[in-house]
Amino acid sequence: MPPWNSAKAKVQLRLSVQRLRTLQQKKEAQAKASRRDIATLLERGKVETARVKVETIINEDIHVELLELLELYCELLLARFGLLDQNTREPDPGITEGVCSIIHAAPRTELKELHILRDILMHKYGREFSLAVMENRDGCVSDRVVRKISNATPSSELVDAYLSEIAKAYAVKWSPPGTSDNSSPPDGGAKEPVDEAKEDQSSQSPVPDAQKESAASPAPVLPTVPPTENKKEVQETKTKTAGTKDLADEPADEFDVLAKRFAALKKR
Repeated sequence: MPPWNSAKAKVQLRLSVQRLRTLQQKKEAQAKASRRDIATLLERGKVETARVKVETIINEDIHVELLELLELYCELLLARFGLLDQNTREPDPGITEGVCSIIHAAPRTELKELHILRDILMHKYGREFSLAVMENRDGCVSDRVVRKISNATPSSELVDAYLSEIAKAYAVKWSPPGTSDNSSPPDGGAKEPVDEAKEDQSSQSPVPDAQKESAASPAPVLPTVPPTENKKEVQETKTKTAGTKDLADEPADEFDVLAKRFAALKKR
């Protein structure tokens, strides 16, 4: 094995980050296509086949999360490469978690670049340290990484949760067994919708009882007045107007009389 080469190690870290990102995108695209196929199976009623495929998707999602963690650790080693480049037999505490996680979990991936990086790190820190990391002595490997690489069968609750989300995403009518469909109304019948605006208007502006009674009862009819009732008053008004006419004509008659007398005096 060649001695430690810092330039090669840095290049290998960058290559590992790029390949990890590419592999994540590829697996996410495959998972999307698989979800579409599972939705089709649910629509056709093939629930058991869909459950088997969902378990595969769950394991792939866990593997993608492992790839994300390894990418994070590679970026950490790049950012703290000065600590990694130190001539020591054990890694600095600032990079110990990243180094141990890559050495322990790299064999669980199919990335050749990550395998080469693992060999470089194992050669730098020696055989004893590498064996302790691979066996995870004293819990030196991150718990998150250990959980991601454990081969455990998904629980039925997790499978049902995945199926429910897939059915919801692709508008497929499906619900886990043993759950009631709450979309239908109860047997007692649905309550008719009430116009809230009308209720607010009626509650805020109540009509008084007196106005209601006046609006409900018809208007009173006035009795008709006989035509002969005001006959006397009409005659009195006629005599008054005639008297005013006589008073107005009296000055004119006296003026004529005086004018005649004046003309008679001139003739004499």
